[in-house]
Amino acid sequence: MPAAHRRPEADEAETVDRGQPSGPVRAGLWFVTILWFAVALPPGAAAAPYAAMVMDARSGEILHSENADSRLHPASLTKMMTLYVVFEAVQNGEIGLDDLVTISRAAAAEPPSKLGLRPGQQIKLRYLIRAAAVRSANDAATALAEAISGSEAAFARRMNRTAKAMGMTRTTFRNAHGLTEDGHLSTARDMTILGRHLFYDYPQYYNLFSRRSTHAGIKTVPNTNRRLLDAYAGADGIKTGYTRAAGFNLVASAERGSERVIATVFGGHSTAWRNQRVAELMDLGFRKAPTQVAERRPARPAYVGNVEGPAGKTVRVSGLVTRSLRPQIRPGAALPAGTLAVAEAVAESVETPVIAEGSSPAGSTAPAVRPEAIAEVDAPEPEVITRVSTSEGRHWAVNIGRYPSRYDAEKVLLTTALTDISALDGALRKVVPRSGGFDAQFVGLTRDGADRACHRLKARNITCFMVGPG
Repeated sequence: MPAAHRRPEADEAETVDRGQPSGPVRAGLWFVTILWFAVALPPGAAAAPYAAMVMDARSGEILHSENADSRLHPASLTKMMTLYVVFEAVQNGEIGLDDLVTISRAAAAEPPSKLGLRPGQQIKLRYLIRAAAVRSANDAATALAEAISGSEAAFARRMNRTAKAMGMTRTTFRNAHGLTEDGHLSTARDMTILGRHLFYDYPQYYNLFSRRSTHAGIKTVPNTNRRLLDAYAGADGIKTGYTRAAGFNLVASAERGSERVIATVFGGHSTAWRNQRVAELMDLGFRKAPTQVAERRPARPAYVGNVEGPAGKTVRVSGLVTRSLRPQIRPGAALPAGTLAVAEAVAESVETPVIAEGSSPAGSTAPAVRPEAIAEVDAPEPEVITRVSTSEGRHWAVNIGRYPSRYDAEKVLLTTALTDISALDGALRKVVPRSGGFDAQFVGLTRDGADRACHRLKARNITCFMVGPG
């Protein structure tokens, strides 16, 4: 059998196209296909067109290119963009890592590779991320898409907007998993650009791609790329892909000393051939890449969430409250004694719309002028507010240390969050630049919540202290 048409090896998970027959019919078709290829094609013929690119990740300089702008089937390299959009949604408060996602029938019905999700099952978002990144699970990818945008089609449109903003000019996504579909195409250049953005834009999640295995909520799953990770010194990601239409694809990154290269291959003949070719390309990249080069990080694409514009359905971007409209002071009314300082403090922290004199906010009716008779009625002594209590507001934080770089701080925050400490109570991760480094903090906690989280962290030998409002 020609190498180009061998079944994928055991560690290659993405083996099924949508609509593939099963059982005896599939076996018969496979035999006919083998027989046809054995007669019609010469040994070593590729199942899909070959394309490749090598990039210096630090500067974005292209070190090697072959057919890099040919539009080809990306297979599960697609999940790199799926995960990028999910990371973006988490960072901007659209969804939390511990939010429960209900699995739809459509997601559960996706063909392998899959995690084995069932319709109606609920699972934390973090486990779907792990399954998609490490196992390349198609059911997890579809569930992520539906959780973020409501449907896979809407999510694919968001993927395309994000790709365009990144400069991926020749990519069109039709789904979140990468199974073959008309018009679902990308290029070696575009996928290399995407791999670079994943590394620089969301370093706190990048370690997912180097895990040899991970627990995905219902079971431990192996990495589809573990052979290259084990065989190539310095390799730490990123993503494999295979379908019959695509061949064996891979975007890989490796770091040696101060140098980091990204290599992309489309149309490999087999897992072993593809891994060997990527290793050769990364060797070439390290030979050509200068030891010292000015780092030019890619510009992160603008965040637009799920808003699609006039042509598509407009969906809420985020549940976060960005401004609070406080009631206006009634015309002619005076503040009770002792409350002026409090009102001024609130005014500094709350954005208030400017309302022209004599007008009222849209959709409201201006209050009538207070009758003079009411002003003459004796009123009880006003309560003097001397302090605004914040002990029950979510204004507290937990600091778990200061680190030399932002990347180190983000990595520690992610590692801590992945321990599933329920006491964190939905806190957000935040890196605070300081003169001596970067503080890693969980913010958005009540005082009791921060105290409880600190006790739980200390029980796990994690140093922490509470940070109060202000």
